[in-house]
Amino acid sequence: MTEATTARLLIIGPPGAGKGTQAGRIAERYGVPAISTGDIFRANIQGGTELGKQVQAIIEQGELVPDALTNEIVADRLAQADAASGFLLDGYPRTVEQVHALDGMLSGESLDAVVLLEADPEEVIARLLKRAALEGRADDTEEVIRHRQDVYAAQTAPLIELFSERGILVAVDGLGTIDEVSERIAAGLSAKLSARVGQ
Repeated sequence: MTEATTARLLIIGPPGAGKGTQAGRIAERYGVPAISTGDIFRANIQGGTELGKQVQAIIEQGELVPDALTNEIVADRLAQADAASGFLLDGYPRTVEQVHALDGMLSGESLDAVVLLEADPEEVIARLLKRAALEGRADDTEEVIRHRQDVYAAQTAPLIELFSERGILVAVDGLGTIDEVSERIAAGLSAKLSARVGQ
């Protein structure tokens, strides 16, 4: 059941905060597709598309996919029929430039709400180290995990400020059980989207 006629949403949060799990629940609640740039990249690579070949070549060189190509892939996905009445983005936008590109894709309009999963860095690092041990991820050392958290914090701080200024940020405590976090997100989004509809 949706509280708004459209729900154009974004979820952001540090690595290990549980974005993927919550993204699926939010998308189901609002009846919109969950769009993960990582999933799109993988699907294009597996499908052997022209975009996929470009992305694969970049990733194999250990480089980050440039904004222009990421924007093109997201624009293509948002143009599909199932995203016409809304979507939930995960992993995009990551930079202020990408936010402006997204505004252009939405015909100059903004997102309806941005869910920010907040979590104490030390708690998240402990969670990721535990997961790495359980899943045998030898590459996920504490040093690597801490570096990812630092990169996230540096990249995301300007976005948080921008979305806060736009009045669409919904900050949620990301620690607790999956259900507890889901309930906090549902309450925060319901209030934010109702307020926007009433404007």
